Formats: sequence, structure tokens, C-alpha cells
Amino acid sequence: MEDDVMNRVTAAVQRGRTGDRTTARADLEAIWTEVGQRGGDAFHRCVVAHFLADLQDDDRDELMWDERALAAVSGVTDERAQEYDGSLRVRGFMPSLYLSLADDHRRLGDPGRAHEFLGMARSVSDALGDDGYGELVRSALEKISRALADGSTDRLPHD
Repeated sequence: MEDDVMNRVTAAVQRGRTGDRTTARADLEAIWTEVGQRGGDAFHRCVVAHFLADLQDDDRDELMWDERALAAVSGVTDERAQEYDGSLRVRGFMPSLYLSLADDHRRLGDPGRAHEFLGMARSVSDALGDDGYGELVRSALEKISRALADGSTDRLPHD
């Protein structure tokens, strides 16, 4: 199924990855206004919020967007996710959503909440495939775990 919203999200994310974070953030915020204000599709809200979180300059803003992504995922069904990509399962979203929240809380100096979300990420990590995405999330889980054990609140470099 052709999904104009996801096409626009993908284009914005690519802009952000090539260094144009400001335009990418503005584009995703505009999409959020469309899908968030009209009580739109939970799948779109989850994806937009998840990617918008990564484009924030302030850790508290990043936490807010990651919380929005987690709230939205509760309204997403496997059937809806598979309308976009037949291989998607909602349970497969959860390790990354939880891990993002663990890292937010770690950077904000709340190790208790960070450990809580890290544990949640680990508890559903079996949903990750043996592919590039699964390896990326598992690697991030280990990096965040090490940073938390070291007491670091620094941003971790992106690979």
C-alpha cells in the first residue's frame, strides 16, 4: 500500500541523516501536526514521534517525543504495521522504543528509570531479527548498558 505520510517521513529522516537536522525536524513536526492533531493513525504517530526524538537538541525534548512514541504504539496493531511493510510486528518495535527511553533517562541523570527501561528492552529483545536492524538495536543496548554502568550521562556517538 502506498503511504504518503511514510514516504514523507522517510524523506525527512534521510535529510536528518545527511546533516540537515533543522529541516528534517521541521518536516517531521509538520507531519506530527497533521497526524497528531486529528487523532490520526497510531502507527504514523509512533513512527513520527520516534524519529522526531532523535532530532532534538535538548534531552528533555527527546524524552517527551520518546514518551509520545511509546504512548502511540499501544494503538498500533500488527495488521496496521503490515499494511506498510508485511514483515513488521509491533513487538519488534518495543526494544528500540524502550531503549530510547532508557538512554534518555540515563542522560538526564535518572539511573533508576534508565535501568527500568533497559530491563524492558532486554525482556523483549528476542523480538529482534538476525538482521542489520536487530544487530543495531542489540549493539545500542550494550553501549547504553555500559554507559549506565560507568555512570556516564554523555551522548553516545552514532554509528
